[in-house]
Parts: sequence; C-alpha cells; structure tokens
Amino acid sequence: MNTDRARRLPRRPVRALIAATMLAMAGLLGGCGSSTDKPAPSADTPHNATLTAAQRQHVTLAAIAAAPFHKAIEATGVVDFDNDQATSVLAPFSGPVTQLLVSAGQHVDKGQPLARVNSPDYAAAVGAYAKALVAARNTRRLADADRDLGAHEGLPRRELEQALTDAASADADRDAARQALLALDADPQTIKALQSGKPLAHVEAVIRAPVAGTVAEKLITPGQLLQAGSTACFTVADLSRMWVMAQVSPAELAAVRLGDPADIEAGSAGALQGTVDNIGAVVDPDTRAVPVRVRVDNAKGLLKKQMYVRVRIRSRQAERGLLVPVSAVLRDDENLPFVYVAQRDGSFARRRVTLGYRAGDRYQVSAGLKAGEQVVAQGGLFVQFMQSQ
Repeated sequence: MNTDRARRLPRRPVRALIAATMLAMAGLLGGCGSSTDKPAPSADTPHNATLTAAQRQHVTLAAIAAAPFHKAIEATGVVDFDNDQATSVLAPFSGPVTQLLVSAGQHVDKGQPLARVNSPDYAAAVGAYAKALVAARNTRRLADADRDLGAHEGLPRRELEQALTDAASADADRDAARQALLALDADPQTIKALQSGKPLAHVEAVIRAPVAGTVAEKLITPGQLLQAGSTACFTVADLSRMWVMAQVSPAELAAVRLGDPADIEAGSAGALQGTVDNIGAVVDPDTRAVPVRVRVDNAKGLLKKQMYVRVRIRSRQAERGLLVPVSAVLRDDENLPFVYVAQRDGSFARRRVTLGYRAGDRYQVSAGLKAGEQVVAQGGLFVQFMQSQ
C-alpha cells in the first residue's frame, strides 16, 4: 500500500495545474465576449488627412468648375498622292518598249516624251491617216471637177450630188484617222509631215506625259511588252500637295469635322500642317476604323507615298465638362485614379474619380466630383504621405 500511495501522490499537482489553466482560459474568453469592451481601430481604416497650418503652405487648391475644351484626336496615317493631281499613264498602244526617256523623281512638262515603243498599232494608225489624206484629196478634186461640169450642164445632177457626198465622206474618214492618231500621242511634227506628203523614215510610237508634274513611279522596263489600255507605265503627280489617310476610331469620329486643322508628325521629316477635307462613309474592314483624309502642303517634298505618320486632328467643336488639373490626379495600388478633396473641417478626403478626355494639362472628370469642390492641385503626394502616418 505504501508503494501505491507513493505512485498517486505526484498526480495532484498536475491536476491542479490543468484546472488552473482551464480557469484562466475561461476568464480570457469571457473578457473578450464582454459587451463593454471595444476593438482597437485597424491601421487600414481610411481616414482624412489633417495638416497643420505650416504644412498647408505646401498645398495648392484648385476649384472644380465646368469649362469648355476642344478635343484632339490622335491617329495613325499613311501618305498617298493627291489623286486629284496624280495621273496613272497607261500604254495607249501595244508593243515592246525600246527606250525609257525619264527616271523616277524627274520633273516633266505636259506632252514631254516618257518612253519609245515599237508599236504595230501606231504604225497602222499612221498608215491609215496617210491613206485617208490621199483619198480625201482625190475625192475632193473629182467633186470640184464635177461641180464645174454641172455648172455648165455637162453633168447630170444626180452624179454631181454623188460626187459631193463621196468627197464629204472622204473628209470625215480623214478627220477620224487624224483623231485616232492624236489619241495615240502623235506629235504635231509627224502629223504635219503626213499632211505635206513627206514619207516617214521610221515610225516609232512615243508615250507622253498627259500632265505636268513629277514622275513619281516608273513601272516599265526596256523590252517589256505593253498592252494597249491596260499596262500602267508611269505615275505623274504634283507632289507639292499630298494626302494623309488617317484611321480614326468610330468612338472619336463625332468630334471630327471638315476643315479641322491637323498636325502631321513624320519622324525625321518633321511636323507639317494639314486640313481635313474628307471623312469616309464606311468602316475599314481590316482596321475597324474610319478613314479621314487630310490634305497637306508638301512644298519641300518631305512626305513620300506609303510613309507612316502620326496625325493629331484638333477639333474646332467646343465641348463642356468638369476639368481637373493633371497634377491633382494620383494613382492607387490598383492604378485607379483619385484626388484629394478639401473638406469643411480643413481635412482632405481621398476620392476616386473617373477620368475622360485629357485636354492639355487638364482631365475631364465624368464621375467623382461636383462643381464648386476644391481639390489638391499641388502637393497631393505630401497629403498622401501625411494620410499614411
């Protein structure tokens, strides 16, 4: 029995310790559940920033008010010829090219030779005109002789009328042959030589410039076989004025009007001024944007076809809205914009805003502010630092 008693003696302190621990835990739980105690405020609970009089010297306020502004639409564009002043020169006849007389970038006058072609079409037209000239002369001579005979009643009237009809028909064929030759860019010297009856040593067709301008594109090479009316040979354009085709999103199209000024940024070519002169009627299926044409003076030749440029269209249409200085807008951890609004008690409340269009150094605010409120325009970062303390 002494042995069993000795084994039971150490258990009493252990039981006492467990009982004391349970009582202590119950007391703690009861204290936490008491309705008279209040939790301590969290460090993340938002609160207004309060500044001393000295600290407020570092803060500048700006009053929010509705004001007019003008939008500027940013877009990309591609340079093109002014198609009102550019002409694609098609081959008026068929045949192989024998000689090119100009190069790309060269200025040409109207009617200046561009290339020579060994053309059967042209040779046939020259021969047809030469035959028509001879036929017209002979028929007219016979008609004049018959008229003299008819005047002395030596020729029946019916034969005289037939002779006059034949002469008129021959004259019409001659004029048609001449017109066909002119349509093939025949020079006046060739026509005069045919009219005088001089034989032509070598009949060679010449492609001529239809307008004065610059040879912007040379599309043929010597020996190339041309097809009449379908082969494009040259592009002659007046490069002193170019088009820029800007791609404007449908959402911004309402702010664009004909006559709006535009700034063209062409990289190393510098900045140029233009004017909106056409707004597309359909949406481009590839870009889902509307093409807006800007006419640009290019007296120095800085713009080249197919050059990519940046376009800034300055809308002349005035809009109105609440504007806030750009310097007043800060960003939170989620990159959402907010401002500090002055309160009646002198503190500054942090408030999220919804930004719209940026007009120079001001943002349009569509939600979050009301007219008459004041925001921190300068010193917002300092207020943010004080709020975090």
